[in-house]
Amino acid sequence: MQILRGLYSPDTRPVALTVGNFDGVHLGHQSLLNDLKAAAQARSLETAVVIFEPHPREFFTPEDAPARLSSLREKLEIFEKLGIDRVHVCRFDARFAQMSAEHFIRSLHEKLSAQFVLIGDDFRFGSGRTGDFALMEKIAEQQGFDVQAVQTIKHDGVRISSTAIRAALAAGQMRRAHDYLGRPYSISGRVVHGDGVGRKLGYPTANVQMKHNRPPLSGIFVVEVHAAGLGVLRGVASLGVRPTLKHDAKPVLEVHLFEFDQDIYGKKLRVEFLQKRREELKFPDVGALTRQIALDVENAKKWFEQHD
Repeated sequence: MQILRGLYSPDTRPVALTVGNFDGVHLGHQSLLNDLKAAAQARSLETAVVIFEPHPREFFTPEDAPARLSSLREKLEIFEKLGIDRVHVCRFDARFAQMSAEHFIRSLHEKLSAQFVLIGDDFRFGSGRTGDFALMEKIAEQQGFDVQAVQTIKHDGVRISSTAIRAALAAGQMRRAHDYLGRPYSISGRVVHGDGVGRKLGYPTANVQMKHNRPPLSGIFVVEVHAAGLGVLRGVASLGVRPTLKHDAKPVLEVHLFEFDQDIYGKKLRVEFLQKRREELKFPDVGALTRQIALDVENAKKWFEQHD
């Protein structure tokens, strides 16, 4: 899969293209991408996806921007697994934000060689979000390329969206998030050095570096961890600010792996969140925290026994 920066490509082969933020690459996104691949195959075209980095809301109102479901790297990895040929990562800055909807549409055709464009029926774009499917259809007719809209996908009558997934994760509804994503929610990152508190308490943890603006969930979770060369490992994870040990700290993801004692610093892990056990709590002392960790580990192991 090619990864290119901006609305530019050295490859002049015509493409079937779609545009969006694709946060989480959920089942609605996957349905759109499958439709894109089918349209490309029918027309003998390559597939291309245009995404924005950062998310436009992170640029305009960073304090009110939604928590990211996926980092850029995680998103690209999913695109590659889904068989997308080319991804254009457009830096969303002041200059890009001022681009008119008409100029953006023409750039897709003239600079990226789009012969077919597929977008969500509610997708808005361009300066002031003035662009919509009707405008895309109008300019496509003038420029001589095809455009098609796709309907939103629903699950049990609920529209699948990144917003709905964030709400499910925030509420600890891991099964619902799984149903909307088509897979367990996960966070990927490399193991970095922490402060070693877990090991001192008798429960060593892997400190997983997060690239999200802020995580969409918090608490104590039953997890499965995937790592190259290690297979699938089971454990319990804490995602939060560790109020018993820290004050005004940034969220960290720490994973205690069962019956595991290898040096994995620098190794990339994918942590899948299977069930939320409880909220993060502030304990009166380290002894109380240690007893609760022991109980969390015991309960997580029981959960796996019941779900094998």
